[in-house]
Amino acid sequence: MSLADRIAGLMGQARIDLAELVAIPSVADPRQYPPEECTKAANWVVEHFAEVGFTDLGLRETSDGSKAVFGVRPATVPNAPTVLLYAHYDVQPPLDAAAWRTPPFELTETGGRWYGRGAADCKGNIIMHLTALRALGGDVPVNLKLIVEGSEEQGTGGLEDFVVRNPDLLRADTILVCDTGNAAVGVPAATVTLRGMVNVVVTVEALAGELHSGMFGGAAPDALAALVQILSTLRDAAGNTTIAGLESGQTWGGAPYPTDQFRADAGLLDGVGLLGDGTVSDMLWARPAVTILGVDCPPVVGSAAAIQPHARARLNLRVPPGTDAAKAEDALIAHLHAAAPWGVRISVAREAIGQPFEAHTGGPAYRALASAMREAFGRDMTTLGQGGSIPLCNVFADTYPEAEIVLMGVEEPLALIHAPNESVDPGEIARLAHAEALFLQRYQQI
Repeated sequence: MSLADRIAGLMGQARIDLAELVAIPSVADPRQYPPEECTKAANWVVEHFAEVGFTDLGLRETSDGSKAVFGVRPATVPNAPTVLLYAHYDVQPPLDAAAWRTPPFELTETGGRWYGRGAADCKGNIIMHLTALRALGGDVPVNLKLIVEGSEEQGTGGLEDFVVRNPDLLRADTILVCDTGNAAVGVPAATVTLRGMVNVVVTVEALAGELHSGMFGGAAPDALAALVQILSTLRDAAGNTTIAGLESGQTWGGAPYPTDQFRADAGLLDGVGLLGDGTVSDMLWARPAVTILGVDCPPVVGSAAAIQPHARARLNLRVPPGTDAAKAEDALIAHLHAAAPWGVRISVAREAIGQPFEAHTGGPAYRALASAMREAFGRDMTTLGQGGSIPLCNVFADTYPEAEIVLMGVEEPLALIHAPNESVDPGEIARLAHAEALFLQRYQQI
């Protein structure tokens, strides 16, 4: 029986496994879900990877209190290279439960896709690893290490710190970071760049307290209006991010993201234009992008005829490769201060920072993966950027400078990761499991 046939025969079990994992609400935020749910998910991973030959399996405590699953599986041949398999079992909260068309923690098949929180990000990738290894059986000619973390979505850095403190434990020749995805269903890709990120909270203060808008409006400065004016300077009329001292004209040299596909993937309403004067790929993967994540101000319902004494906003700045995130953070903060009108008081709190990442793609792992993807998908692998950030990749690159770091996974645009109605195409799990199995067979031969 061919490898592809073996994987096809395993997809029923893959669905059962994913349903069990999705049913565990492993949100790594004790304010929202009990920590025991994450422990339950971690133990599920231990149990199932023991079935495919991993030993020394167990839960490793990290500095943020989360538990990472670690295990090893020796090669069937001598002097074999080592491949580290990565995924994470924690998930985003479901957000607006009313927006879900199916129960978020119950795997549901609709229109040929499997819906549920974590179905793609990243429990689908855990199932992809399992399916590949089940298909290979005892024939794995490379040493394997496994690390599945439990706090990636919270960004609290537990595994990043664990890697630095335990460098020999996770050392490998190639690291498969399975937490990204393809350009579209059936279009294989490796992600080769990640934007870094900066989060800040800007606070504006103008008055000692609220004032009646009739008695004082027109002369008294409005902190909310000042904040709106400050935020309006972060983009120009075309939608380009315009932060003083931050380059914003870079171009993307890899595979393009077709405009029509992006409009459909993003769900743009009719008549709504795209931002920026670059291509979609330029704007997503090569240039900085600022997003207003939240604003503290009175809600419409219940608001009074009052001038606001203070207001604040949380901002996220995505930083492209080639730009230092610390310098970008400094530029953003300086820009916010310079843009403040009317002498209002402004303070900016630094909240989080992560450097961009760019993979080195000329080694044997990428050659083996390209060959495996071509056979599994029936078409050549492309390379993509990703606008999101995975700080762990920089830690891996710094700790293991000789290792090849490969980003791949089941999370294509229709998966709607982090949003209501997250889903995975089971064909992506099957094809990527086939590609991973072929890669593990061929890597030593390249």
